[in-house]
Amino acid sequence: MADRRLAIAAWESLFRAQHEVFEDVSNDFVGGDLSQAEYDVLLTVTRAPDMTARLRDVTANMLISQPSVSRLVDRMVGRGLVTKCSDPDDGRGALVTATEDGARAFRSIAAAHGKSIAERMSCLDDDDLRTLLDITERLRAGSYRSVD
Repeated sequence: MADRRLAIAAWESLFRAQHEVFEDVSNDFVGGDLSQAEYDVLLTVTRAPDMTARLRDVTANMLISQPSVSRLVDRMVGRGLVTKCSDPDDGRGALVTATEDGARAFRSIAAAHGKSIAERMSCLDDDDLRTLLDITERLRAGSYRSVD
């Protein structure tokens, strides 16, 4: 294992950087038609074939609990941003589909939000970005193991 102090320092730096960057780009949603959570739902749904994703796939991409995602999706149904129906292939599941209004609202924010992210990340060159992507993917794929 790497030096424990170095690992802790790197973790704290990663955590603080993520928090600060997230706070900066969250400003893209202030006063907009979508909340950041609604945008995240629509990001998953609009990228899926026919703009339709299983609710469990939406939940897997969110950083909130399954019941919270379900309530959020139900509110979005009420706002006309998505539809929700039973999954014909799995009656226990649900399918979420972006409506035209939902897709339009997503697209209207996506371009500006992408620009905001790119500007915030512009302090890194392409090699840095590839390295960061590789490191974060390895962290996400790694399994936890106890360190004595």
